[in-house]
Amino acid sequence: MTAPRTGAAAGLSREEAARRLAEYGANAVARERRVPVWRRVLQQLRDPLILVLLVAAALTLATRDLPDATVILLVIIVNTAVGVAQEIRAERAVAALSALSAPAARVVRDGAECSVPAAQVVPGDLVLLAEGDIVPADGEVVEAARLLVDESALTGESVPIEKAAAQGPPPPTVSPPTVSPHTVAAHTVSAGTVVVRGRGRVRITGTGPHSALGRIAALMGTAPGPTPLQRRLARFGRGLAAATVALCALVLALGLVRGQPVELMVVAAISLAVAAVPESLPAVITLALALGARRMADRRAIVRRLPAVETLGSVTVLATDKTGTLTEGRMAAEKLWTPQGEATATGVGYAPEGRVTRDGRTVTADGAPDLAALLCASTVCNDAALDPPRDDGPWRAMGDPTEAALLAAGARLGLDRTALRRALPRLGEIPFDSARKRMTTVHRAPGGSLRVVCKGAPETVLRPTVLTDPPDTLSRAAAHAEELARGGYRVLAVASADHDDARPGSPDTWETGLSLLGLVGILDPPRTTSRTTIAACGHAGITPVLITGDHPLTARAIAARAGIVARADQVTTGERIRRGTAGDLTALRVYARTTPEQKLDIVQAWRAAGHVVAMTGDGVNDGPALRRADIGVAMGRRGTEVARQAADLVLADDNLATVVAAVEEGRRVYANVRRFLLYALAGGTAEILVMLLGPFLGMPLPLLPAQILWINLLTHGLPGVALGAEPVAPGVLRHPPRPPEESVLGAGLWPRLLAMGVFVAGVTLGAGVWALETGRPWQSLLFLVLGATQLGVALGSRARPGSLANPFLLAAVGTALALQVAGVYLPPLRALLGTQPLALADLAIACVLSGLGHAVMLAQRRLFPERPPPAAPGA
Repeated sequence: MTAPRTGAAAGLSREEAARRLAEYGANAVARERRVPVWRRVLQQLRDPLILVLLVAAALTLATRDLPDATVILLVIIVNTAVGVAQEIRAERAVAALSALSAPAARVVRDGAECSVPAAQVVPGDLVLLAEGDIVPADGEVVEAARLLVDESALTGESVPIEKAAAQGPPPPTVSPPTVSPHTVAAHTVSAGTVVVRGRGRVRITGTGPHSALGRIAALMGTAPGPTPLQRRLARFGRGLAAATVALCALVLALGLVRGQPVELMVVAAISLAVAAVPESLPAVITLALALGARRMADRRAIVRRLPAVETLGSVTVLATDKTGTLTEGRMAAEKLWTPQGEATATGVGYAPEGRVTRDGRTVTADGAPDLAALLCASTVCNDAALDPPRDDGPWRAMGDPTEAALLAAGARLGLDRTALRRALPRLGEIPFDSARKRMTTVHRAPGGSLRVVCKGAPETVLRPTVLTDPPDTLSRAAAHAEELARGGYRVLAVASADHDDARPGSPDTWETGLSLLGLVGILDPPRTTSRTTIAACGHAGITPVLITGDHPLTARAIAARAGIVARADQVTTGERIRRGTAGDLTALRVYARTTPEQKLDIVQAWRAAGHVVAMTGDGVNDGPALRRADIGVAMGRRGTEVARQAADLVLADDNLATVVAAVEEGRRVYANVRRFLLYALAGGTAEILVMLLGPFLGMPLPLLPAQILWINLLTHGLPGVALGAEPVAPGVLRHPPRPPEESVLGAGLWPRLLAMGVFVAGVTLGAGVWALETGRPWQSLLFLVLGATQLGVALGSRARPGSLANPFLLAAVGTALALQVAGVYLPPLRALLGTQPLALADLAIACVLSGLGHAVMLAQRRLFPERPPPAAPGA
């Protein structure tokens, strides 16, 4: 598609605009289609364990066991409903944050200015831009007056770009093929960028999917794959289903060999299958994830996909962008240098509060005349303004953020911008442009003389043709400017001169005969929490890396400040990646000047090396990588619509520290899943062993099918689900995450659950044999002991034994124990379960044995603690 050029000033006619809108389509990036509820339900039902439960429900219905079929189906319905509800709620929350797209655009139609919805802008339209406007589509600048555009959302470049009118014929194609700091021309603008100063007219060349924003959105077609927990549980579900079928067939065969009725043994085999399957596991996982999502919401983080909470617990690599994520997303004049010495300005954002220090002590304008002269000149040779807070918000820059940073530094020294501009009124100026890289203003000084002030890039100001300073002063200034640049600072040189002339004279003479006042080092400073957050990642075994479109020196300096990298050999650029000379991408820690396509390559390289990657970002250029990563984390305030739609987690407060809190939540979820599996599978193992070994000990059918299902209902029901609400264990962020390929029963969990299963089975069979030999109702005692001992194991499985951190579990165990005892004493339940009442002494024995389950579980945890995971490969 090309954009034909029409009459320059008249713009398009309304009829032609309507025709092009029909031909090219709306100026909007295609959003993800809303997933219908029925498809969401089917996605929930595809879980392997849910499929096993559906088969179990079908078998119980086939045997007319309606109560147990009802329980199983209820678990499935609740699990599915919670998962679907969370996805819909998160989708609505993200939609409420969507505010990137320009709601309207000023265009010229039929020779007159008018406002149209941004979606109706078409190729060839003449669009008028002013300060604060969001560029509605890609275009060529045809007129510019000090036009400065913030392209950080698109390129990652933190410094706004000066735009100039294009020369010559219009471009033959819609837009450049890729979006990077190298390819965004000075005479073009891109959709989604923001005008921070000046005004301009733009001829639109690309809209909707044909814009830079649309091409990036097209890279996000890959659907998210299964999470580490989903992969682990899929393997576990397949293995458990096969083992359950084999064991049930074995029990059925042994019963038939002993002459038991076929119908009874079929029901017993099905009951044992239900007992062996931890049907509460989906409910446990859903509850744990939902609680994690709620805790994240309390911390101003919106979970778009429920499994994303657990995925963060498995993360081994945190790939973060720079502008607005590691940094504040605003410029700060930190370093001051004059021929008399150095100083540092500190403060938060653009707020005028702060201080300037030299040699460890705070200085003011009166005590540091050289710094006062430097910042006074920087304040008057300046077109920006500082906007005070509104509704408890931050101070904001009006105009060029770099110039706003100079104003803030002057205020921190004690200078009054209003008083300075009143005392030094501007008489003339030579505006800044990208070719000259400097700006000069002329002011009426007190006493009637003239003062000329010039500021700009050191290479254009530190010249003998501009300055009259001695060569050694210029050499010192140039060396210090280079040192600041290596530290990632954008450096400005400031000079001035006073003249007795009453009139400014020719502008050709203004930029000669000046005296150097000093240098200012400006940087987008790291967030105050960045270093703490990165350090927390290191303690948790997570490798942090920085992926940005910014300059390599700036990227390395910010990475070093945040604690990500210190070595030069761990920094590369997108150009090296393109040429294939970057080497192993997983051996690097900082990737600068990258395109959206290269961000995808970097994320994929880490994933191919066996890592679980979390990607944080806020820009349009981050969208594809957010989608490709195992979990994408977008910024809600500063973040663009493309980034939010691609992410699994949206941080409403833009605080990177929330990611660490999410990692803790994810590990809590996984630990609780393993805690439940240990408890539930140990109980299932005990039930299977009792059914297999009981006949050899003189008990033909140790438990009736109804008794098995009752025990399973009570132990796997409320107590099992309550284990999913266990709090985070101490020290969970002091070791690496579990390897993605590790089984959910790995790290020594298999031996532990088998040992507990054997112990519970041994205690139960011992009680049964004793009751059989002494003439007591052995089956009822065996039934009571088996259930009560499992409940004791549940209490011993707590993350923080002896505390009241999860009172729900205590209440659930107490309720389940009461119902287990009621199954022996209440006549209606006795008739349903086929039990007999026990003497109080026998009841006391059962209670004591349940206490053994609790004690042995605690002892096992102390004697055989869980092995910490190994460090991730390449970390």
